[in-house]
Amino acid sequence: MPPILLPASAAAFAPRAAPNVVLNTKVDPWLTATLKRINRVKRPLNSVPQHFRCLTETLSSPSAIWSLCSLMLPKAPESELQKDENPLVEALFNYQMITVEAYIVHVDMVSQNEVAFKLTPETIESLVEYHKDIHSVNTAAATWNWSEKEVQIKKLQDDFVQAANRFVYRTNAMALEGLEEDGAGELLCGRSEEVRLAIMGLFLPLLPPPPPPRVVDMVRPTPLLPSSTGVENWWQPTMSHSHPNTMDSWRVIPSSPQTTSAGDSSSMWTSMGVNDMQLPSPSSSFSETYTTDCGSPPEYYSAPITTAPYDSSTTAASFPQLPLPSTLLQQQCSTSMGYGGFDWGRYQDFALPFAM
Repeated sequence: MPPILLPASAAAFAPRAAPNVVLNTKVDPWLTATLKRINRVKRPLNSVPQHFRCLTETLSSPSAIWSLCSLMLPKAPESELQKDENPLVEALFNYQMITVEAYIVHVDMVSQNEVAFKLTPETIESLVEYHKDIHSVNTAAATWNWSEKEVQIKKLQDDFVQAANRFVYRTNAMALEGLEEDGAGELLCGRSEEVRLAIMGLFLPLLPPPPPPRVVDMVRPTPLLPSSTGVENWWQPTMSHSHPNTMDSWRVIPSSPQTTSAGDSSSMWTSMGVNDMQLPSPSSSFSETYTTDCGSPPEYYSAPITTAPYDSSTTAASFPQLPLPSTLLQQQCSTSMGYGGFDWGRYQDFALPFAM
């Protein structure tokens, strides 16, 4: 794509000068009809130089000002606008109409087939005044304060002044069909909306610097127990001790002397005397004094002397039937238990014949 060259009059802050017109070797019929319509004095338009001279003189006239679009802008900052129930009254008192005017600086009907417009000084002054008094105040009120806010607002205003003076609107050369007498005119075919969007795009918002990053402390969850090291130990299953392991009843010796097994065996044991329990001894007699510390008076037990020789026909049935320990009235004292003078803790000293 060839570079687009504009005349010096299109530069920023450049004074107005005669437009730069470039026509093709053959003039389009619509341009000839437009020039004949706007000329009060009949001028011959039979050649390209005649079209060039007529068009240049018309666009160079001081009255050749084009109306590109109209902007409805507030008269005051938002904090100072009047409030009214009637929207029509509110619009009349709070808004103003600014007409965007421009003049033609370039016409190219050879390579680009376009026409270029530049804003008039009066339009630039109106836009700069609105930006300084209203737009800057609104955008400053919509942002938070920081140390260099005023400097940024001033820079934003200076940038808008530069952008408004550099603004050039380019469109198709067919826009010259809106040309009127004395070189004035207005855009047709919806081109005014394009200009309005381009002008409003020059009003940039005030961008504050990003806030400083917030330092967030990572807080570890407090363990439920002092021995816990992490969350993984929170839901460990606990062992239930409500049901102890099952054991044979004859192996368990209750710790309480008041718990007894109901039945006739307990009454049978209480009615049995010491002399009813006779155990044979393989050797000489044995006697031992036993004293309990459980509050009962000291008792003595002497094993009877058995003089009869050992008979192999003697069976376990010949000895008295003793009840199981679970049926006894039990009393726990230190490390051994005794009842009626008999020490169950030293039962190994009394070896039975059938166990040998």
